[in-house]
Amino acid sequence: MTIDLESFRNYYDSYYEQLCRFLNLYSHDSQVIEDVLQEVFLKLWENRHSIEVEYVKTYLFHAAKNQILNHLRNEQNRHYLLEKWFNEQLEAKQGKDCFDIEKFTSVLDMAINCLPEKCRDIFILNRKENYSYKQIAELKGISVKTVENQMGIAIKKIRDFMTSYSFSFLFFFF
Repeated sequence: MTIDLESFRNYYDSYYEQLCRFLNLYSHDSQVIEDVLQEVFLKLWENRHSIEVEYVKTYLFHAAKNQILNHLRNEQNRHYLLEKWFNEQLEAKQGKDCFDIEKFTSVLDMAINCLPEKCRDIFILNRKENYSYKQIAELKGISVKTVENQMGIAIKKIRDFMTSYSFSFLFFFF
């Protein structure tokens, strides 16, 4: 069977609407259906000299069905790959934000233990026992300003100690 411009136009006009209804069984997306049919008719036209079609209607319906199934499979694969990529990115980001809490606690305890005694006592009262600066000042018999200064010293020394252990990204805790 030879396909010329007139017969091609005749096949297009005769089967386009039927093919649209048929493909609607696979997808309700009219844009997808139009794209699939465009591809089917384009292949028919491009291969018109080499293609051997005995029944054009059968050929068009089989080609349309295969094309839409390929499209749906590729779309499903694309969604799978996008989801996989997203999850990998999420895991990579979470991995960067994670740290060993036991090691952190151990190094923090070492840093606190390296503080001068008065400074360490004030820091522990404030950060571990939740005393306010005013309460610490009354308890120790010193001014609130002295408590503030001692806390500033403690935080700076702990920060310096932690930096040497690569915990610099955790300074917002202090």
